[in-house]
Amino acid sequence: MKIVSAKVIVTCPGRNFVTLKIHTDQGVYGIGDGTLNGRELAVVSYLEDHVIPCLIGMDPRRIEDIWQYLYRGAYWRRGPVTMRAIAAVDMALWDIKGKMAGMPVYQLLGGRSRDGVMVYGHANGADIDQTVDAVGKYIDLGYKAIRAQTGVPGIKDAYGVGRGTMYYEPADAALPSVTGWDTRKALNYVPKLFEKLRATYGFDHHLLHDGHHRYTPQEAANLGKMLEPYQLFWLEDVTPAENQEAFKLIRQHTVTPLAVGEIFNTIWDAKDLIQNQLIDYLRATVVGAGGLTHLRRLADLASLYQIRTGCHGATDLSPVTMGCALHFDTWVPNFGIQEYMRHSEETDAVFPHDYHFDKGYLFCGEAPGHGVDIDEELAAKYPYKPAYLPVARLEDGTMWNW
Repeated sequence: MKIVSAKVIVTCPGRNFVTLKIHTDQGVYGIGDGTLNGRELAVVSYLEDHVIPCLIGMDPRRIEDIWQYLYRGAYWRRGPVTMRAIAAVDMALWDIKGKMAGMPVYQLLGGRSRDGVMVYGHANGADIDQTVDAVGKYIDLGYKAIRAQTGVPGIKDAYGVGRGTMYYEPADAALPSVTGWDTRKALNYVPKLFEKLRATYGFDHHLLHDGHHRYTPQEAANLGKMLEPYQLFWLEDVTPAENQEAFKLIRQHTVTPLAVGEIFNTIWDAKDLIQNQLIDYLRATVVGAGGLTHLRRLADLASLYQIRTGCHGATDLSPVTMGCALHFDTWVPNFGIQEYMRHSEETDAVFPHDYHFDKGYLFCGEAPGHGVDIDEELAAKYPYKPAYLPVARLEDGTMWNW
């Protein structure tokens, strides 16, 4: 069995997606996601100019060997562009192997560890009252876990405040828009949100919050301490994780569970955080961390330290990644939760899939492979549209972490 061709499909059914389709000499094909939000064309070039020529003639069943070839063989390792290109190949190969075996991917990974995958949705509002109402809507939909974000008085376009009721897409302009940030205002406001949420809905539902890399370690510790009475499921990305030791300071001052990792590319990004038990949930993604082959290694290391998974699942990940993530979540023994931001109707039409939502859980399908396909004819009707993520500045104009 050999790979005879591969191509990259770029489509924009409301936002940009990069999809790799690999064909074999036995008529079986697989697809993978290589989307990098705001930098999509960099991955397209990496795949078309540097990866696809190497794949032709390879045996698609040798998933591990091909992964090592693309990682070790490139010499220039890691990074978001390289790892997303590898992930696209890896997802497509697992899809092919599942189709050849007549089995869904979770069975190839080792079978079920659970029946359904608990997910959380995003409840956003311009102020506390709007966010409280939005949380109520998610509860009515059956969600057992909800991430709550609110606008903050005096902060321009605060992170996480969506433009609609069910969908949130931050990549919104041909060049980056400018948002604002003020840590003191956020620290004075965010705890009031969770105080009101618990007073309104009680403690039966899981609540989450995203700091989006905005706080220094000391500020993050302060926020975690103030949120302790409200029993958050987790506090996410509360400080930049490049300095892994920064989490020691946070850990010393708060017992609020910590989650990090949506921008991680390899096991090395998380190694110290895991081994020193500085986090509770690992947020690395199938597409960001080089595919299922490598994400399994991160999860296995985390399991040794009672750290659970919480894969990123924003709309910048196509349904292909979501399908793969759900097969991973269904199998992985140390599962925690799965982020679920609903795709638009246009995206769902371009990427037909067999996973479904019911009463707070997502369920992967039983189709051979990962259960997601692409309608190329429909995809062609949505050409690429340049779109950047915003940037953030403090009140004095200083660049900050968006």
